[in-house]
Amino acid sequence: MDDGNEIEIRDLNLWYGDNHALKDVNLDIRKNRITALIGPSGCGKSTFLRCINRMNDLIEGVKIKGEVLLNGENIYKKDVDVVALRKRIGQVFQKPNPFPMSIYDNVAYGPRIHGVGKKELDGVVEKSLKDAALWREVSDRLEGAALDLSGGQQQRLCIARALAIRPDVILFDEPCSALDPISTHKIEDLLQELKKKYTIVIVTHNMQQAARVSDYTGFFLLGEMIEFNRTRVLFENPEMEQTEDYITGRFG
Repeated sequence: MDDGNEIEIRDLNLWYGDNHALKDVNLDIRKNRITALIGPSGCGKSTFLRCINRMNDLIEGVKIKGEVLLNGENIYKKDVDVVALRKRIGQVFQKPNPFPMSIYDNVAYGPRIHGVGKKELDGVVEKSLKDAALWREVSDRLEGAALDLSGGQQQRLCIARALAIRPDVILFDEPCSALDPISTHKIEDLLQELKKKYTIVIVTHNMQQAARVSDYTGFFLLGEMIEFNRTRVLFENPEMEQTEDYITGRFG
């Protein structure tokens, strides 16, 4: 069900020192939909993604202007609790990064920090692993080392870890770029299930993946949002010449 916008980006600008990396970005991200961000390397996709959960705050010399509204509230207001914000907006990174601990403790890590008691933890871990399509494969070895899992399983474990804190939004930064085709297919199928409960934003260097999984696509170039539209429209009938040049392989 499409309930309108979860996130609204208004006149977003970002500088790394003197480098103007994002320029007047405006974008609406729909609830329970998958929004893909495409564009050549270094165009600002991942920088933009990190703006949505204020991960750029951790980088020295960054200056941000503009608004990122999460359900109408500007997350860049001075009184925003950034820890609480990152609980609402989870992130899965390019390379699987499980903690060097058991499968169970990886998933339980976030809920424990946020005060979930031992009685509830078993249920949270099981539900998160089921929602990440991993439970069947690991239910009999939850105390085994997470680092012993395959790359694709590790990435689904990281997704389960993100789900365990019950976010509203999940950000994916090229989640399949380090995976084989079979694991990639599993993650893409999983995204279709997850959007029933979550709002998803995915950065991908793979245009075919964007076309397969997303409902909306935005094309970034040199820090600017060149074009944003329903995915099918953007790929089949782009309005901007730069978009057409990129998706037909003339550059990038």
